[in-house]
Amino acid sequence: MPNPDPCRILVPVSETYFQKGFNLKAAVGPVLAESYHSSVVDRLKELGHQARADDLSLKLALEFGFCYGVDRAVQYAYETRQNFPDRRIFLSGEIIHNPEVNGRIEGMGIRILPEAKDPATRYADVQQGDVVILPAFGVPVSEMDHLRGKGCLMVDTTCGSVLNVWKNVHKYARDGFTAVIHGKHHHEETKATASQALTHDGGHYLCVRDRAEAAVVCDFIRGTVAAGEILRRFAHAVSPGFEPARDLAKVGLANQTTMLMSESLEIQEMLRRAVAERYGEAELAAHFRAMDTICSATQDRQDAVLRMLGEGGLDLMVVIGGYNSSNTQALARICSDRLPTYHIDSASCIEDAAIRHRPTGQHDEVRTPAWLPEGPVRVGLTAGASTPNNVVGDVVVRILALRGRTVADLTG
Repeated sequence: MPNPDPCRILVPVSETYFQKGFNLKAAVGPVLAESYHSSVVDRLKELGHQARADDLSLKLALEFGFCYGVDRAVQYAYETRQNFPDRRIFLSGEIIHNPEVNGRIEGMGIRILPEAKDPATRYADVQQGDVVILPAFGVPVSEMDHLRGKGCLMVDTTCGSVLNVWKNVHKYARDGFTAVIHGKHHHEETKATASQALTHDGGHYLCVRDRAEAAVVCDFIRGTVAAGEILRRFAHAVSPGFEPARDLAKVGLANQTTMLMSESLEIQEMLRRAVAERYGEAELAAHFRAMDTICSATQDRQDAVLRMLGEGGLDLMVVIGGYNSSNTQALARICSDRLPTYHIDSASCIEDAAIRHRPTGQHDEVRTPAWLPEGPVRVGLTAGASTPNNVVGDVVVRILALRGRTVADLTG
């Protein structure tokens, strides 16, 4: 079949698995720039990430928004559509946790498949020769095996930081260590990571969401909590056939890459102390392992927010990103401990005199009136790693409009 677009160089489909895109960055780059670039963000950067319009001051974190892994995943999705203009394309869940980005991808005719417990149910409509994009979070091993059996083409955008965690979980399982994963057991990434432990005979996992759940595991290791309590408390967060006495004798810590870094480090120390108390310092290495698996982009964004808060001078924070984005939630948690914080997913959340936002630790959006005080006010801004610059820019424009100002009024 002749190439319908002379500017498009199609990659042959003799392969069925693609992990490095299609070398079409030059073709999709202009579309990506038009969709996600922001001259407003550029202006704030030119002004040193701080600007003023009369009595409204804005301060943007030095690290924010799209990380390399997210940028790569989105680019590969666009390249996939470019390379396979006439094929049906499916996406295993959201490419990233941002409603605007996912909406644009659906607008290209890529169908996002909802989650399902059974891969056969989730991929029932996928046929041989169809294209399936795997998101930045990755997918469980069972889904990969099912898709291979389907004879479809797979475009894998799994983030390199996630793949690094998988390697460590494999090492744990190979050496007889249960992977204790700091993460949300229902999150796509954590489910994919947990499945890696089951690729080895006798491999097991247990997921802890926070310090409180980690403390229960530590108390079991010390011998002060019964096995039944572990099975009850973590019924939906352990591997099949999990036996606490057997499977918590040797543990290795891993992380969902977008969790709060400080909490992951604290959980690591909690487990280390519990194991040392149970078996003694001399036997620690035989019963406990830990590897740093928080991605550098997540840490950079958290460090940038901590630095900005440490410098002081802010009255409130606006954190921008999808409500189901774990790394955005972590940023909101950091900020909300210091000053009033509003986690929003887009500029549409900012109304004339109120703001719709999701408070830290809650699942529902709330509406807060008079959120932007009258008179001089200093607003801090940051965005999760799945938030494109155009969304950040739209939020800035909306905040300025509340004071009757535009980007042209910004000065350093």
